[in-house]
Amino acid sequence: QVQLVESGGGLVQAGDSLRLSCVVSGGTSSNLRMGWFRQAPGKEREFVAAISASGRRTIYGDSVKGRFTISRDNAKNTVYLQMNGLRPEDTAGYYCAAKSSYTDYISRGDFHYWGQGTQVTVSS
Repeated sequence: QVQLVESGGGLVQAGDSLRLSCVVSGGTSSNLRMGWFRQAPGKEREFVAAISASGRRTIYGDSVKGRFTISRDNAKNTVYLQMNGLRPEDTAGYYCAAKSSYTDYISRGDFHYWGQGTQVTVSS
């Protein structure tokens, strides 16, 4: 069964950068479309970014567009989220998600596998 493990979260100051990683095991990463979501206390889960199985297509949520970049290295079975220009409102638990894909389809939803999350806290 596919397992996802996030890492790279931490406490940073506004304006700083951080890179999150998601390591995929138990599946073929090249046949998975991947996504990042976040959830702050008392708020709904929010879509952050997604990347197609090939890595050639990406989409972003409006609140992070231009600041965050999703990428992947299928040889390393790893997906990344580079976060630049962090703001206090970016504070949340960040979760990696995956769904089997045998085309280069990309979507903001319909993910099947989820990681345990990593906490990102941005101070004012």
